[in-house]
Amino acid sequence: MALLSRIKQRFSRDKVDLQLDDIQALILRNRPEPYCGVHAMLHVDEAEGGRDLIARLAPHIPSADGFHDDLDAWTGVAISHAGLKALGLPEDTLKTFPLPFQQGMAARADILRDFDENAPEHWDEAFREGHCHIALTIYAVDKAALDKAVEKAKGELDKSSGVTLLGTHEFAADEEAKNPFGFRDSIAQPDIKGSGVDPWPGDQEAIAPGEFILGENSETGSPLGMPEPADLGRNGSYVVLRKFISRVGAFNDFVKSHAEGADAQHLLAAKMFGRWQSGAPLVLSPEHEDKELGDDPARNNDFDFSNDQKGLMCPMSSHMRRMNPRDGQMTILTDVKIKRIIRRSSTFGPKWTPDVTAADDAAEDRGIFFIFISARAFDTIEFMQQEWINRGNFIDLGEERDPIVGLHPEPGQFTIPEEPARKRINGVTTFNRMAGGEYMFMPSLTALRWIGEGSWAK
Repeated sequence: MALLSRIKQRFSRDKVDLQLDDIQALILRNRPEPYCGVHAMLHVDEAEGGRDLIARLAPHIPSADGFHDDLDAWTGVAISHAGLKALGLPEDTLKTFPLPFQQGMAARADILRDFDENAPEHWDEAFREGHCHIALTIYAVDKAALDKAVEKAKGELDKSSGVTLLGTHEFAADEEAKNPFGFRDSIAQPDIKGSGVDPWPGDQEAIAPGEFILGENSETGSPLGMPEPADLGRNGSYVVLRKFISRVGAFNDFVKSHAEGADAQHLLAAKMFGRWQSGAPLVLSPEHEDKELGDDPARNNDFDFSNDQKGLMCPMSSHMRRMNPRDGQMTILTDVKIKRIIRRSSTFGPKWTPDVTAADDAAEDRGIFFIFISARAFDTIEFMQQEWINRGNFIDLGEERDPIVGLHPEPGQFTIPEEPARKRINGVTTFNRMAGGEYMFMPSLTALRWIGEGSWAK
């Protein structure tokens, strides 16, 4: 709960300009550390029964009004376009949503570069095209709190008819909150104007709330397009959900085959991620791990790339630098502020150890749900997949891909800038296989009640 305690210290009610009491808490509320939880995927078989379930769940969804308060568990609900259609929303309403959302993630596979082993035909059954209508996520501080929250949600599901539970997936991480590869996850989060939370050092310039909350002014000075009617669209947001199976053994084997000794191996892995396993950024500690720095939220994100434009400390092609270039020089100019995302990723499976090998990957028991929230979610993920993840043109590296989440149909390379000549390491493979995903809409509490009432259908 230390993370939430730190948010409390930075929260000021008199600085709030957003309608926090109508926004789902999951949008603004960080994960606890340690955390555990569950993702549940549901399919609506019958509209009236589906709306009844939404109505039953709505009172259990906390608002962001107390996102800085202590909670043992909290639940979030998101709905796909196919789900909204299955719930019986009018066609005129469904057409007010963005085209990528209407089409769904599987139908956008070519644009997302979800090819080969990442193609939709290889996804988990729950994420096949049009299957996942409602995604229910519960975060909890411990297993006891999770079990209690799950029991409540299951009780509401049992009372409803016409809805099928496609599957559930539990996740968890200890107080270090590390991803499957042993690296601290979700450190950098955007500072949102009007949320009432003062930024940490290094959070970069505060971003207009409309980049995350529909109906608020965006970085353009006016709201982005919003679904109609206003009771449905206002104070909602969009969610990108992508499940990955992590090939931790293949990653370990790769690092060991290209670096001699534990220290060199940790350095190479850090170069690929852009941070040390503790979360300490390379630009602040380029030569060695610094756990004290990594554990300090006032320092572990307080940096830019102004003194590392050549990537001598943190390679331009590292995962962290690709996903948030900050002030780094890019050949293809991009407004980085409108590409910022709220991340709610969750890790599942055994904790990382250096002795895991490629032979262990066959179990496919490790992975991460890459989940992010943004009012521009679909444009952002499609841009990231096309440019920042699966190309290198924007940093003058041609077709070089993200070494951690990039798709490598053929073994690729990773470039480490050095003087007098850069070093290229060959043999990078796909370390995270796409196992499914969907484009979702996270309605406001008003919208959940509106959907549950289904007044248009009466």
